[in-house]
Amino acid sequence: MTAQRACALSDLVQDEARRVELDGVAIAVVLDSNGEVHAIGDTCTHGDISLADGFVDGETLECWAHGSAFSLRTGKPLNLPAYEPVPVFAVTIDGDDVLIDPAVTLEAN
Repeated sequence: MTAQRACALSDLVQDEARRVELDGVAIAVVLDSNGEVHAIGDTCTHGDISLADGFVDGETLECWAHGSAFSLRTGKPLNLPAYEPVPVFAVTIDGDDVLIDPAVTLEAN
C-alpha cells in the first residue's frame, strides 16, 4: 500500500487532533506547537475512546476519558491507566496534502 491523502495541512489546527479514517484505520492527526505533524492510532488502548477528542500538550495526546497520555513520537503511554502503546504512522507533507500510509507503522523507540 502507499501513502494516502489524510487531510489538508491547512485544515489542521495547532495543538488539536483531527480524526481521519484510511482503509478502515482510525488515525489521530496532530499539528503540534512546533509545527510538526504527527499521526497515531486514534483509539485509546485503555478504554476504546477516540484520542482525537483528547488534549494535545507538547508532544503528547491525552485521552479525555481517563487521562492516559500518549507520546506523539512513539505511541507509548506515558501514564496509567493505559499500558499498551498505540501505533504511530509516518507522515509526508506534499504541498498542502498530509499523506499517511495506514498499513505501515513506525517502530517505537
